[in-house]
Amino acid sequence: MNIHEYQAKQIFQKYGVPTPRGIIANTPEQAVANAGELGGNVWVVKAQIHAGGRGLGGGVKLAKSKEEVRELATEILGMTLVTHQTGPEGKLVQKVYIEEGANIVDELYLSVVLDRAAEMPIIMASTEGGMDIETVAHETPEKIIKVAVDPAFGFQSYHGRELVFGLGITDKSEQKKMIDFAQKLYKLYMENDAEMIEINPLIKTAEGNFLALDGKMGFDDSALGRHPEIEDMRDISEEDPDEREASQYGLSYIALDGEIGCMVNGAGLAMGTMDTINYMGGTPANFLDVGGSANAVTVAKGFEIILKNPNVKAIFVN
Repeated sequence: MNIHEYQAKQIFQKYGVPTPRGIIANTPEQAVANAGELGGNVWVVKAQIHAGGRGLGGGVKLAKSKEEVRELATEILGMTLVTHQTGPEGKLVQKVYIEEGANIVDELYLSVVLDRAAEMPIIMASTEGGMDIETVAHETPEKIIKVAVDPAFGFQSYHGRELVFGLGITDKSEQKKMIDFAQKLYKLYMENDAEMIEINPLIKTAEGNFLALDGKMGFDDSALGRHPEIEDMRDISEEDPDEREASQYGLSYIALDGEIGCMVNGAGLAMGTMDTINYMGGTPANFLDVGGSANAVTVAKGFEIILKNPNVKAIFVN
């Protein structure tokens, strides 16, 4: 399950992870009122959708007056925002986050993700903040620092030192702030059964402070029963309706772009089936794992969901 930036920042604040102040708005009038409540003379108007690349798509804009806040909120609310993660169909913007401006002197990247090969969480960091991390990994992989943290021992001071030295932070006060920042982020990740936490960019201000200027979080669906307060943050309007319907029947379904539907029992077998279809020159239209407890009702629902896709010409049952 994914959540919005403003919700991620609410969780950040709970754990003492520093962020700029901001308030969510559903209308241009609320956006202007929020700017007045925040104070100052510079604000950022941010579209709230479950996708990255919002800035390049025109969903994050700077305002230098309350009237400009109104104009930008009017422009962004109701727009269909297209980014490299939404696909060509884009996503409808229904909320904007009004955030105070920051005096930025540097942009970094910081995330906590699960490394399946290492079988433990890793903290990833880079001096190339604000850029697409996949591009950085492809073009300049040496600029990405990876620090593995064994859950049996947790985050230790040597993890923090490896991180700040890798980022080239030499000021003792800034080193301490960055280590504290990373430690809190790791604690948040572990205590909430997160699958991914990403801050891009993590900014350094002129005052020498580090702030999470953005925030993305994804959580393990299977662990949401332990975290009802996080499940309450679910925005079903951001989720694919077919994937949501499938999950209600215990099916794992992901729509793809091909022509051959897949109905498979077992996630590993489903992946192998899709590979086989590709190998033989076909293109899979979906991933669908009916699970070990499948029955006639769930299988019928699986066929129904697959056949909703007008591109499907055949179904491979395995």
